[in-house]
Amino acid sequence: MASALSGVRVIEVAAWTFVPAAGAVLADWGADVIKVEHPETGDPQRGLISMGLIPGGPGAVNYIIEQPNRGKRSIGLDISTEEGRGVLYKLVESADVFLTSFLPSVRQKLKIDVEHIRAVNPRIVYARGSGQGPKGPDFDKGGYDGASYWGRGGVSYALTPGSSSSPIGGRPAFGDLAGGMAIAGGVVAGLLQLARTGEAPIVDVSLLGLAMWVLSPDIVASGIYGAPMPKFDGRVSPNPLVGSYKTGDDRFITLMMLQGDRFWPDFCRHIDRPDLIEDPRFADAAARFENLKDCVAILDEVFAARTLEEWKATFQTLSGVWAPVQMPSELVDDPQVGANGYLGHVTRSDGKEYDLVANPVQLDETPDPLVAAPDHGEHTDEILLEMGLDWDAIIKLKETGAVL
Repeated sequence: MASALSGVRVIEVAAWTFVPAAGAVLADWGADVIKVEHPETGDPQRGLISMGLIPGGPGAVNYIIEQPNRGKRSIGLDISTEEGRGVLYKLVESADVFLTSFLPSVRQKLKIDVEHIRAVNPRIVYARGSGQGPKGPDFDKGGYDGASYWGRGGVSYALTPGSSSSPIGGRPAFGDLAGGMAIAGGVVAGLLQLARTGEAPIVDVSLLGLAMWVLSPDIVASGIYGAPMPKFDGRVSPNPLVGSYKTGDDRFITLMMLQGDRFWPDFCRHIDRPDLIEDPRFADAAARFENLKDCVAILDEVFAARTLEEWKATFQTLSGVWAPVQMPSELVDDPQVGANGYLGHVTRSDGKEYDLVANPVQLDETPDPLVAAPDHGEHTDEILLEMGLDWDAIIKLKETGAVL
């Protein structure tokens, strides 16, 4: 699949994770993605090490910059200057896609909005990632996934147990990374439209819209019934075979057997409680719901009698769907992860080696080869030479501060 977008050039004028994650996916699929970074500051996420937010100090692997920027080339370019913008426009001439996360007012100030880029290349797919969308009263307000996705988008509320006194917080770049996949899909659809009609679209994805997509069952139900969907205690649902149970070693097993009547007998035999099959309190889904508290109390006691590893062995032949609740660190050694190539090993320019998570889309059962993220401005000279500039012109640009 790494050659699927071979020959496609992407210019990325974006920062943080949301839109850059889309560039990483396009690079995984074979596109030449050129990341435009300010000559002095670069992508702000590079500074998280100096701020102490990334362990290890200078020279450490900045995982938050590596994951959404692998496979790209970086050019240090000050597009606020006429000289730097001239270089950008020259790059745009040969590009197929323009990716940006900049606010509309900033795009206008820098002269990189749709009309400016299309004046240089009318056939370019212009892709924008935003917090709240391209229209409405808040179209020019910034947004991070913690605010636009988790907060305003309702994800935090929906996932917070009713008994909690404060809303649940998100993990780093949680909505951003899913949004990057959405933007990448939109870009590919845009390239297909261009190939079929000769007209290049503008692609828009917002974190607010993404949150609504993942919460669509809640939102649609709320609209129909005029009230939020009910919350349970966050551990079990009205079906005792859907939820999580604590094991004897303080780990959890998640059950996901939506067709409770179908799986109840087999489940009871696997937990060595065949007596529950004929128990009138639990004879069918309606009875189990009516006696939910009693049913859950029995299952709590059953699961607490064995460790997670013991339950994993016991459930190997269980017909219903279940899973251990794993820690992220355990995924590294998960045999399914290794077998499917969901982690890829890369080597940074300084020789440091580490693993990155592959994007989840595969063609022909083949994982994409991953390449480490570039250093800040690592490919500036290479890209300028490809553009046809000689060293005298490059040195002059460096002297003005337009390039790194």
